[in-house]
Amino acid sequence: MKRREALIRSGSIVLALTLPDIVRGATIVSVRVWPAPEYSRVTIESDTALTATQSFVANPPRLAVDITGLSLSPTLKELVAKVQPEDPNIAGIRVGQFSPDVVRLVVDLKKAIRPQVFTLKPVGAYQHRLVFDLYPEQELDPLDALISEKFNEKARDGTATLPAPTRTAPAPQPADPLGELMARQTQKPGKPRTETATPGSPGISSSPGANANATPEPDKEDPRLLTAGPGTDRLIIIALDPGHGGEDPGAVGPGGTREKDVVLRLAHMLRERINETTVKGNAMRAFLTRDADFFVPLGVRVQKARRVQADLFVSLHADAFFTPDPQGASVFALSQGGASSSAARWMAAKENKADLIGGLNVRAKDATVQRALLDMSTTAQINDSLKLGKNLLGEIKRVGKLHKGSVEQASFAVLKAPDIPSVLVEAAFISNPTEEAKLNSDAFLNKLADALMRGIQGYFAKNPPLSRVRISS
Repeated sequence: MKRREALIRSGSIVLALTLPDIVRGATIVSVRVWPAPEYSRVTIESDTALTATQSFVANPPRLAVDITGLSLSPTLKELVAKVQPEDPNIAGIRVGQFSPDVVRLVVDLKKAIRPQVFTLKPVGAYQHRLVFDLYPEQELDPLDALISEKFNEKARDGTATLPAPTRTAPAPQPADPLGELMARQTQKPGKPRTETATPGSPGISSSPGANANATPEPDKEDPRLLTAGPGTDRLIIIALDPGHGGEDPGAVGPGGTREKDVVLRLAHMLRERINETTVKGNAMRAFLTRDADFFVPLGVRVQKARRVQADLFVSLHADAFFTPDPQGASVFALSQGGASSSAARWMAAKENKADLIGGLNVRAKDATVQRALLDMSTTAQINDSLKLGKNLLGEIKRVGKLHKGSVEQASFAVLKAPDIPSVLVEAAFISNPTEEAKLNSDAFLNKLADALMRGIQGYFAKNPPLSRVRISS
């Protein structure tokens, strides 16, 4: 017995000595790279939390990240091959064992960036995540692309010319030659263009978001939105917001269809229709909060729509439920009070979790600004949103089933722009096998895009867009 106890004790000592070598370091579950013009994201997912320190070298631009307590693994090496040649920010990634318990990751960059490195706790289908968000120091001005597109059309017609799109630096803000050119093209000698809103008109206005440098002057419309040519006053901008994206797939149907993919296809189809449409001679342009597969926080979606002074905001989603039975489309507007139904309350709570799943750096310096922005809402905005939603529902029911025949209301974070009529459209229940198949059909999506376009036109027929006037905040 004594000999057996001695063997057990010695075995325990051997096990205690070898176990750390067996489980040494975290296990890398997956690595992902999400390229986008606005920022590129690198994600390392592991079974336990990772600890990292980073340093940025400006010339040539590169980000070095040391991850402690980790051994180089084949999964981690996959990062090297995941960088796409067309990535606008990342030139390449190098990974190596810097010391026995430190892995060094070097991200070679194509331009100067503002890196954010942070960790995310397990949520949804994800385990621990180490995230690198790489934001260009010089941000693209979203208005330039819209204006360039319109003026390039005029250039082909011989009516106008436009310089190439420009980039705007964070600070100080230089003179805007594009804006000055367009202002000169639209001004009439001795008679400046003015237009005032009438009581009861839609709450279409603009006030500054988190990026003050990209925001128009407080009491007048951005001159780049005014367009030259007979019978045209300005661009009418529709912000299309394809839900989810990147790390956040949204709902997933029984056949594996991802919500983020379906709504992006629908947004592209609707963009084509909007860009070919005019309202009383005013050209329309669609602005997408994301035009590819990358994550955009809820507050940033709102800020982006306000930055381009959008006239309408339409967020596109595909509904889901615990059972496959529910079906039909729904349209939601914001509610300042309680939700219009328990289902609407549940839906808002689910959609508002997108930041947790997509991965928001809560330590970002503009987080407070985002929260303040989302706390502002107006009765006028909600009333106009209900009008827009009613028009959309009236057209959607011509091409498919409705889950509910009236516009529902709840506290959706993405609908809280205080000065833009905003609705959230649930195109169908992706959790219903029949409707999942419809969402994978280009024929159905085209019919739905046509219906949404008719709804937008119907709204403007009764609520013509007016000059944007900044609200007080």
